[in-house]
Amino acid sequence: MKFLLVAINAKYIHSNPAIYSLRAYAGEDLREHVELAEYTINQYMTDILADIYSRKPDVIGFSCYIWNWTLVQELLAELPKVLPKTDIWLGGPEVSYDADRIMKEFPRLTGIMIGEGEATFREVAEYYLERERAEKRTEQPISRVAEKTADRATIQDTIIGESIRQIPGLYLKDGYTPMRALTDMSNIPFLYSDLTPFENKIIYYESSRGCPYRCSYCLSSIDKSVRLRDTNVVKAELQFFLDNRVKQVKFVDRTFNCNHEHAMEIWRYIRDNDNGVTNFHFEISADILRPEEIELLNSFRPGLAQLEIGVQTVNPHTLKVIQRVMNVEKLESIVADIRKGRNIHIHLDLIAGLPYENYESFGHSFDRVYGMRPEQLQLGFLKVLKGSEMWEKAEEYGICYLDKPPYEVLYTKWLPYEKVLRLKGIEEMVELYFNSGQFTGTLPVLEQAFESPFVMYEKLADFYREEGYVTNSPARVYRYEIMLRFAEKYDEAKLPLYRELLTYDMYLRENIKSRPVFAADISLYKKEIKEFYRREEAERRYLPDYEGYDSRQLEKMTHLEPFAYPEPHYVLFDYQHRNPLNYEAKTQDIKVTQK
Repeated sequence: MKFLLVAINAKYIHSNPAIYSLRAYAGEDLREHVELAEYTINQYMTDILADIYSRKPDVIGFSCYIWNWTLVQELLAELPKVLPKTDIWLGGPEVSYDADRIMKEFPRLTGIMIGEGEATFREVAEYYLERERAEKRTEQPISRVAEKTADRATIQDTIIGESIRQIPGLYLKDGYTPMRALTDMSNIPFLYSDLTPFENKIIYYESSRGCPYRCSYCLSSIDKSVRLRDTNVVKAELQFFLDNRVKQVKFVDRTFNCNHEHAMEIWRYIRDNDNGVTNFHFEISADILRPEEIELLNSFRPGLAQLEIGVQTVNPHTLKVIQRVMNVEKLESIVADIRKGRNIHIHLDLIAGLPYENYESFGHSFDRVYGMRPEQLQLGFLKVLKGSEMWEKAEEYGICYLDKPPYEVLYTKWLPYEKVLRLKGIEEMVELYFNSGQFTGTLPVLEQAFESPFVMYEKLADFYREEGYVTNSPARVYRYEIMLRFAEKYDEAKLPLYRELLTYDMYLRENIKSRPVFAADISLYKKEIKEFYRREEAERRYLPDYEGYDSRQLEKMTHLEPFAYPEPHYVLFDYQHRNPLNYEAKTQDIKVTQK
């Protein structure tokens, strides 16, 4: 008997912890019967179909999410044609809330696992193995009688039998089985004893399930209990990642710091056992951070952790309606306190399309969150997830959204489709110019030429559209050149300064070989630059870690650039020493006297 658990991820670097958790929880006796298969949504359906067919599974289980549901549905239509005797099961958040409709749409489905799947899958797998043993004892298929009919549904009903209807947490053709009790987090085995399948992929880790908050757009609000994994177990498992020098561990806990003691113990452990390599990502509620937690975070090695904070909106009416508890003023203060440490990557989230949030209101939310100066600002759009309160009240709120995944908002009572499209353009500009981290010198100056940062990105999006510029050019210098033209249009008096700022930003990220066309002519400075490196070869005043390299090698490995603002000086860009938060080169101001 072979069970094939299938995950279709959004990107190659992603993994699917769900199918690994199902296999691990099934236990050693069942493990040999469970095979895993991971694909991406960028693969052709026919290629995935062929690969699944080649594995010849007896039972298939799909892990279903908004990003893969369209592709899974295509496979559900074709798999019964090539594997007519294979049972097909579904599980995951995308199928847990309207299982009856899905079963009617795909009558060849065997069943759907509702909610948490670890214990349910184990019992289903045990059922199939016991059925196989029974068939061998009788030396004939249990379904032999039903094989006399051509009605596949009748055959399947006979195969399933009465015993499977006693397994909690299923939806079968005749309805739901009893509800499944929630899983004890500490009883779920560790998923990553073998890291081979996760090479060059993000490692996802779960230390809790559930969320204490009731945000109406989020499925986590349905699970009203927060269950914690024993911290001694967590620490032992994190040590495995540390020992193996895993690049990044991404906690998938919905609100990691909802339990103060749990968060403090884990954060203290990763600080005290830091290997200098591994980065840990946490989703937190920042406004509930306590002073001792901030103090602990400020003691981290730069790059040890990154925090994702869902702000979503600062509109008081919207916050109340979506049942989101947040003190915006306190949030601003705490984010500022975290930033003082200059060691934590901060990622702030906004959601467009929420009730009572119009275009102007969202612009205000944007400016206020942008003013917190995160490393990244994600401008997302409401997704009306099946099973959420927002899904139930969409008509009441006048929220129109896509019928197919990702169920993204098209318009609301307060935000017309035209404005949603404008926000889409702004989102692209934020990704290209702010979240890329490539314009950290230019943007703060350019913002001053506009009423607000939101207006600046709005005008930049308009500029792209009006001039016919593309957003997907692989050439990084292309974006710099457009930014210079944009600055010329709105702040022409400072054009020489913008040329220098853009030059600085380019060299801050990369020791580029081809000098950008907007950069100043430095031929007059070549003699002084070479003289600097000759002195540095002898003195090692600014580059002490480059011992053994001569002046020519030093000039190739670093970059010395003359600047006129705010007064004539040079900047030395050291690419062997980079900021672990943003990968910017270390810089030193150098005063070089012309002879």
